[in-house]
Amino acid sequence: MTPAKSSVHPREIGLVLIGILSVQFGAGIAKTLFDDIPPTGIVWLRLASSTLVLLLWSRPRLRGRDRAAWLTVLGFGLSLGTMNWAIYQAFSRIPIGIAVTVEFVGPMTIAAFGFRRPRDLAWVGLAAVGVALLGAERTGFDAAGFAFAVLAGGSWAAYILLSARTGRRWEGLDGLAVASLVATLLLTPTLAVVGDDGVFGAHAIAVGAAVGLLSSVVPYSCELVALRRLEPATFGVLMSLEPAAAALAGLVVVGETLGALQWAAIGCVIVASIGATRVTSSPIAEPVPD
Repeated sequence: MTPAKSSVHPREIGLVLIGILSVQFGAGIAKTLFDDIPPTGIVWLRLASSTLVLLLWSRPRLRGRDRAAWLTVLGFGLSLGTMNWAIYQAFSRIPIGIAVTVEFVGPMTIAAFGFRRPRDLAWVGLAAVGVALLGAERTGFDAAGFAFAVLAGGSWAAYILLSARTGRRWEGLDGLAVASLVATLLLTPTLAVVGDDGVFGAHAIAVGAAVGLLSSVVPYSCELVALRRLEPATFGVLMSLEPAAAALAGLVVVGETLGALQWAAIGCVIVASIGATRVTSSPIAEPVPD
C-alpha cells in the first residue's frame, strides 16, 4: 500500500532540526563555564531558568488533571532531569561530539523498535560500530565519561516516549513547564553536595539563562510540538543527527578537535542516520499507547 502523503511532516522535521542545533550550541557555551561552576550547577541553572520562562509563558493549568496525566508528567520530569545531569557530567570528561555519539544509543534503540524488516537493523549495527570505534580510541579514554553518556542515552529514550505522551495529555507547553519544574526540584538537593560556589553570581545566572534558552526552552518546545504528529521512532532517527551537530559545536565554541578514528565513528552514525531515515520515510511504528 502506498503511504499517505500526510505521513511526511516537513514543519515538524524542521522544528526538530532547529532544536538539535540549539541544544548543542547551548552545550558548547555551558562547557566554557566548567572551570568556574561544576557541571551540576550549570545543569541546575539551565533547568531553573528555562522552568521560570516556561511557567511564566504557559501558566499551566493544574486542576482537573487525572492520575495518568500526573504520572506521565512526573516520569517526563525525571527523565528530563536525569538526561541533562548525566550528559553534562559526560561533557566535563569527554568531548561534546563523543558524548553525544555515545548518548545516541537511546534514540537509535527507539528507532530499532520501529523497524519492520530484520535487514533494517543493519543501520543500527552501523551505529553500534561507530560507538565501538569510540571505545577503541584509547587516547584520552574516560570510562566514567562514557558511562554517564550511556546513562544519558537511556534517559533520552525515556524522554522521547514520555514527551510524546505528555504532548497528548497536556495542551500547549503546560506539560513541559511542569516537567521542567519537577526536574529542577529533583536536582536542587545536589547543590548541597557540590556546593553553590559561583552558581548564583550575576555572570553565571546570565549565562545560565542563555544556556537554558538555547538548550531547554527552544529545543524541548520544538520537540514537544513536533512529537504531536511525528512517530517516536521517526523522531529517534532524526535525532541521530545530534552527533554531527555536537561535534560542530564542540569545534566552534570550545575548540575541541577530534582524531581520525573519532570522526570515522561519527561518520558511521551519520550514515546510519541517512539509511534509517530512508527506511522510515513512511510511518514505522504505531503511536505510543496511552
